Amino acid sequence: MTRPAPSPATGSSPGAVTGCPVIALDPLVRDLDGEAVRLRDAGPLARVELPGGVPVWAVTHHEEARRLLTDARLVKDINEWGAWRRGEIPADWPLIGLANPGRSMLTVDGAEHRRLRAKVAQALSPRRVESLRPGIERITERLLGELTARADAEEAAGGPPRPVDLKAAFAYPLPMGVVAELMGIDDADLPRLQELYDAFFSTQTPPDRVLAVLGELAELFGRVVEEKRANPGDDLTSALLLADDGGEPLTVEEVVNTLQLMIAAGHETTISLIVNTVRALLNHPDQLALVLSGEIPWETAIEETLRRYSPTSHVLIRFAREDVEIGGSVIPRGDALITSYSAIGIDTARHGADAESFDITRATPIRHMSFGHGPHICPGAPLSRLEAGIALPALFERFPDMALAVPDSELRNKPAVTQNDLYDLPVFLRPPVDSSPGSPR
Repeated sequence: MTRPAPSPATGSSPGAVTGCPVIALDPLVRDLDGEAVRLRDAGPLARVELPGGVPVWAVTHHEEARRLLTDARLVKDINEWGAWRRGEIPADWPLIGLANPGRSMLTVDGAEHRRLRAKVAQALSPRRVESLRPGIERITERLLGELTARADAEEAAGGPPRPVDLKAAFAYPLPMGVVAELMGIDDADLPRLQELYDAFFSTQTPPDRVLAVLGELAELFGRVVEEKRANPGDDLTSALLLADDGGEPLTVEEVVNTLQLMIAAGHETTISLIVNTVRALLNHPDQLALVLSGEIPWETAIEETLRRYSPTSHVLIRFAREDVEIGGSVIPRGDALITSYSAIGIDTARHGADAESFDITRATPIRHMSFGHGPHICPGAPLSRLEAGIALPALFERFPDMALAVPDSELRNKPAVTQNDLYDLPVFLRPPVDSSPGSPR
């Protein structure tokens, strides 16, 4: 995710898509659920217009996505994109930083991808992830202690309870604290990191600002890498800098890009997973009761949330090296493809006629691909699940009567077309007697 090369174009627009209906993705993400339904119904392969007027294909059904994500004819090299080569992608395209973030394991394939990914897999081995459990539990307990102190103070004052933004007070600082410990990042850098990533993912950030964000991120992680080269520790950054037996270490640029990618993919996913699970359960108190009683395990609630409310709504971007036929349609050579996980999660062929419902008791097995599939499957998925599996039970054990402080319809998604991410999650930790839950979602 270092500063990308500029787009070949200086302002031209891609040609209009003809021959089939086109679904324009809303850059403000005002109706993510409705958009997911439209994409699913247009699938398995839908024609989509990304913010900025760029046409791509979107795979929106589970089985077709599973096949395409393992098809070697679809590659990550942006130079295989015909519109890019022809200069049809505007220089001011709002998603240019996401589509061309620089060289990392996200943007390469084959042997080069395996080389970069192998280092991350070693650093995120099951043993290493499990070793983070005490730290996750410690951070969780600290954050819950702060929330408890706040609730106790309000009760002692005798006034009505005030809403707490659970995202800002709990769902955000937990994974960021874990990331800091995992990668050896100074806690003082975390607020600025969040500001930079918010700007990077937002479709409202001007492209020149995105380039500046990428430059600042590269500088910040460059300092982390240099510190770990001089003073290695028991952290992921130090592990990435080590050479394999008989092999070469990653370059400084490769380590910097890997760190940027892992934080972008890792902490945002976990934040959204925690927020979306809390939101879904508060909107379905009968299902929450099943989890709190132990009748349904927390793991099931987490996996159902991942299926129905995937933290990542769309993943950019693959390019057809040759014609690829799927589901009765053909992705022509040189065309681009995105993976629409928000639609894939409600594919009725995979999840049943009630796929749009959040239901932890569903009869169909909860199998999803919200962390991806194939060679580029998210290597941080076990860590995200571990964090949610520790944080959510502890949160509801401390505040079993927690309730939404506003109707669900008032909750707003951030303008990040690739993310299922709320601005905030206002809740009452200890709700007043006359409080009413939000409308079911």
